[in-house]
Amino acid sequence: MPLALLALGWTAVAPAWADNPGYDRPGLGFNPATLDAGELTLEQGLPSWSEDRQDGIRNAQYSADSLLRLGLGHALELQFGDSFYNHLQLSGPGIHQDSNGRGDSSVALKLALPSSSTSFSWGLLGSVEFTDGARDFRNDQRQYLLGMALSEQLNPSDSIGAYLEDVRAGGADSYTVAINRSHALTPTLTIYGEAVWQRPADSRAGTLAGAGLAWQVSRRVQLDAGFRRRVSGPLATWWAGLGASMFFGH
Repeated sequence: MPLALLALGWTAVAPAWADNPGYDRPGLGFNPATLDAGELTLEQGLPSWSEDRQDGIRNAQYSADSLLRLGLGHALELQFGDSFYNHLQLSGPGIHQDSNGRGDSSVALKLALPSSSTSFSWGLLGSVEFTDGARDFRNDQRQYLLGMALSEQLNPSDSIGAYLEDVRAGGADSYTVAINRSHALTPTLTIYGEAVWQRPADSRAGTLAGAGLAWQVSRRVQLDAGFRRRVSGPLATWWAGLGASMFFGH
C-alpha cells in the first residue's frame, strides 16, 4: 500500500462544523487543521478499488484502509493507519491469482502551521509506513513521507488547495504535486476536482485527474466517494473508493 499515492489536502472539500475541524478524507492527502487535545476521528475506506493493465496482465486490488487520528494539542495530531482487508486479483494469459491479507501499518505526526489569514491554512505531515503486512501487500522497505498541504477559502462556497510530497524508500524518492478545487452545493454536500502529477521512484512521471463528493450526514459523521483516472504515464489506470468518517469530540 504505497504512501506515494497521496494527493491532496481537503480543508474545504467537506465543510467543518464549529467544533469539528474536518476530515482527512476524501482524497489521499490530509486536512491541514488538527484535532483538539483528546479528540478522536476514525476514517474508514469501504473499500477502495484500483486497476492497472500492463503487457496484457490485469491487476486489480480492493483495500479497506483505516485511519485513527488523535489530537495532542498545541496544533499537533498523532495518526495510526492500517489496512486490515486487501484482496488482489491478477489475470492474464496463463496467469490467475487471488490473494487476501492485511496491508502495512503506519504512524504519522501532523502539525498545523500558524497563519495570519482566516482564509488560508497550511500544515505538515511526516509519517513512516512499516513492512508488517502480508507478503502480497507489504512494501519491500520502510517508506518515509513528508508532505505539505495548503488551502485557501475563496468564498463561503469555493476553495482551492495544493499538496507537495516526497516519499523516500531504499534511498529512492517519489514525488507528488497536486492541485484541487472544491465547491459546496449545499451546507452539507461538497464536490471537488483534482489534478495530480506524480513521479514514482526509478520511473518516469505521470498525471491523474479525478473528482468526488463529501456529504456531512451530521456534525459527527461524513460519507464520501471519489475516483481518479490516469491521464498519462506509468500510474494505475483507475482508482475509486467509498468512505465513512466519524468524529469523537466534545
